[in-house]
Amino acid sequence: MAPTVGIKRSAAAVATQTISVPPPDARFAVREAVRATIASPPVEAPPAAAGKAAPAPAVEGFLCLEEVDGRRWSYVVDGGQGKGRRRGRGRSGAAVPMGASVRAVPLQSPLPPAEEVMAFIRSYVVPEGFPDSVTPSYVPYMTWRALKHFFGGAMGVFTTRTLLSSVGVSQSKVTPGAIAINWILKDGAGRVGKMLFARQGKKFDYDLKQLRFSSDLLLEIGAGIELATAAFPQFFLPMACVANVVKNVAAVTSTSTRTPIYKAYARGENIGDVTAKGESVGNIADLLGTGLSIFISKRNPSLVTSFAFLSCGYLWSSYHEVRSVVLNTLNRARFTVAVDSFIKTGHIPSLKEGNSQETIFNPPWRHEPIAIGSRFGEAFQEPASFVAIRPLFEDERYMVTYNPAKDKVYALLKDQAKSDDIIKAAFHAHVLLHFINASHARKQMNSRRSDPYGNPCNMDFMAHIAESCKIVSSSYGTFKKKAREQGWIMSESLLNPGKARLCPARP
Repeated sequence: MAPTVGIKRSAAAVATQTISVPPPDARFAVREAVRATIASPPVEAPPAAAGKAAPAPAVEGFLCLEEVDGRRWSYVVDGGQGKGRRRGRGRSGAAVPMGASVRAVPLQSPLPPAEEVMAFIRSYVVPEGFPDSVTPSYVPYMTWRALKHFFGGAMGVFTTRTLLSSVGVSQSKVTPGAIAINWILKDGAGRVGKMLFARQGKKFDYDLKQLRFSSDLLLEIGAGIELATAAFPQFFLPMACVANVVKNVAAVTSTSTRTPIYKAYARGENIGDVTAKGESVGNIADLLGTGLSIFISKRNPSLVTSFAFLSCGYLWSSYHEVRSVVLNTLNRARFTVAVDSFIKTGHIPSLKEGNSQETIFNPPWRHEPIAIGSRFGEAFQEPASFVAIRPLFEDERYMVTYNPAKDKVYALLKDQAKSDDIIKAAFHAHVLLHFINASHARKQMNSRRSDPYGNPCNMDFMAHIAESCKIVSSSYGTFKKKAREQGWIMSESLLNPGKARLCPARP
């Protein structure tokens, strides 16, 4: 006889039904029997056992509580109380009028109009979940950014007014077609400059703060050239084209460096919200500055004095805006701060300390004492020094040397060098520079520059290189560990090394 399977329905004192499972050739009949069993109406639950209290019905009017942006709401049943209305059953057995609606009742008194307005403004200028959704340095950054856009919007009124006057809008003898052509050519030149400068690419990541402040300097230079068209209206087109190229280069830099800054302030996956609110703050400040400048310009103030005042305010705000940015990556400026502090005190600065000590403005004429990833011909001017130091770096993927003729430390990278090797090479270069400076080797080297080729005296810095190798081998691991403890990212670097790599010798 075929085995039987019992299928029990979940109800007290309900008899067990059994279904006989026939042989495999009758599986279709089994499926039909199971479907009939499932589709049968449910058995009414028996009344509660004697001695047990029936569940108390819930209050008909109240449903639940809800909190939105710190304000609490109560949802209650509204309507459906008339005579003859049918009633259903809620989850807990409470009677609910059929066809009733839900009504929201605020548990707090309405906000004053001033607070309502502030809440409306906050929805446009701060990210959702503020201040927990952003880092602590977000507020000072946005404050300086708003002030910068305020001055920028004010300057735009004066420069635009000057350009329109110089192009000939106020002169009836100039045809509108000529004015339009000049204006289109000016804008076209700016777009070409923007496109050509976009090829810089990765450099926007390496020196983000430095390039961002430099872009604001370029913006001021472009505005100054536009203002100068008032004195030379006959040269409007070339001057306006140059000014627009400079300003568009600044715009590319500002746009390219904006996202990494917002990303540093976002906590979690709210980079879009932070970006949108940051741009909203900038636009509001720009509009306020524009309105104030229009009001002031009606009184015909001194053009030069007004521009000078607004430019100083713009650059001052821009400098503090960039200084307030806190990044956890190591570019050359922040890496120099970290290594110098480690060599002198054994301490790695925190993210806030390291960013605050970073050099923001590097003039093009400034002498850089360290070069990373440089070419062989720049680092070695005679073969003797290369042959002498090569054994010291047999187990490394880089080489470090000092060129007394150029007064610079060079870190050369081998073709197998990875990110950690680049960081170690830069660390070694700073250690070597510290030894050379401490021992006044620079003055001794300068006295021998008259005979830079083949003179054994130029090998005096070899002792410093050998000493630096010992120090780096014992302290580099400690430097990395302490840097990670302070929050610095050590897996990747933004040290912007050169593209030259030393390849293995071929027979």
